[in-house]
Amino acid sequence: METNPATQSSEIAYPLDFPIKIMGLREPNFVKTVVNIVRKHAPDLDESAIELRTSKKNKYLSVTCTIVATSREQLDALYQELGDHPAVAMIL
Repeated sequence: METNPATQSSEIAYPLDFPIKIMGLREPNFVKTVVNIVRKHAPDLDESAIELRTSKKNKYLSVTCTIVATSREQLDALYQELGDHPAVAMIL
């Protein structure tokens, strides 16, 4: 499973801006699916905090969402739900 940067150090001071990069196949509903999951855990996610980038061969898409993280528990739950979704290939 992916390494969760939020759990690497117990010295994180919350709240903080926390970017999460979610990668998967470039499919029609991928962005909507990812953003919906992120918003369940960070309802204040703003459209301007979402960046999209396609792979060189246009097969994959990365969605970077910068959230205001409020706790390790919030990040753990978010990483868990994203990691459990079949459309998500990798989370950084």
